[in-house]
Amino acid sequence: MRSLSFFTNAFPIWVMLAGVLALFHPSWLTWFAPYIVPGLAVIMLGMGITLSVDDFRKVAKMPRAVAVGFTAHYMVMPFLGWAITKIVPLPTSIAVGVILVSCCPCGTASNVVNYLARANVALSVLMTMCSTFGAIFMTPLLTKWLAGTLVPVNAWGLFVSTLQVVLLPVVLGLALHHLFPRVVRAALPVAPLVSVVTIALICGSIIGQSADTLRESGAAMLLAVFLLHSSGFGLGYAFSKAFGYPAIVNRTISIEVGMQNSGLAVVLARQHFSPMTAVPCAVSSVFHSVLGSLLAGIWRLRPVACADERQST
Repeated sequence: MRSLSFFTNAFPIWVMLAGVLALFHPSWLTWFAPYIVPGLAVIMLGMGITLSVDDFRKVAKMPRAVAVGFTAHYMVMPFLGWAITKIVPLPTSIAVGVILVSCCPCGTASNVVNYLARANVALSVLMTMCSTFGAIFMTPLLTKWLAGTLVPVNAWGLFVSTLQVVLLPVVLGLALHHLFPRVVRAALPVAPLVSVVTIALICGSIIGQSADTLRESGAAMLLAVFLLHSSGFGLGYAFSKAFGYPAIVNRTISIEVGMQNSGLAVVLARQHFSPMTAVPCAVSSVFHSVLGSLLAGIWRLRPVACADERQST
């Protein structure tokens, strides 16, 4: 179990390694391209089996903190994505990708990073759950609004795709959690590692397919994605602090805001936009994983009082 936990917690290393390998040896990872959509479904199913009906009841016990986190996520990141594309000169397809990933829900890896940061993991899980379900409506609407000035955006198509790759696997996982508890308990220790490996393969595959373009002209895109996530962590913390929450909640919301479900963005980009639109989405996974883990390491060395967590509602 310890070895599984170690390999899971080292997920930024695997994602970064996959990205680097894809740049210089694309064929090592492009083989996974046909499995990207099923791969994301596996990730979302893995999240679903960790949920229970009790988790939804817990939302009612800390509605204000969850609502603040949800609002911060869908206000801060989409605004940042749109603003950055106005500041950093980017090709249209890349700009759409930056906006698209900024409009996606919290990444499931945020729960791992919050655990490493010794933040409020329960709140993290609830926020991820709520933003994931909220994405069914928020991601298509925000993408249509913010990216619709750059390219035609089929909001209904995005809605249907999000429904298929988010809601159905999560609901199936939730059903399995209650119908086959023994099987789920056996799978739970392995599920996070499977998700980590899958997201690494997804991102590596996308980067590998555009390796030549990235090597030649990827500097502006890298800057844009770095600004998106680094600013997201900072503004997420400030947003929470403005509501008077203690440090442990500020840290939790910061990580939830700064980390996106890049895998979902990759799938939506491939299905509804040009292939290049998926590239910043894949690179996003590398940046938010590494930056989030660095932040977690700093905060782990500066723990906050446990009493803070009791004030989180």
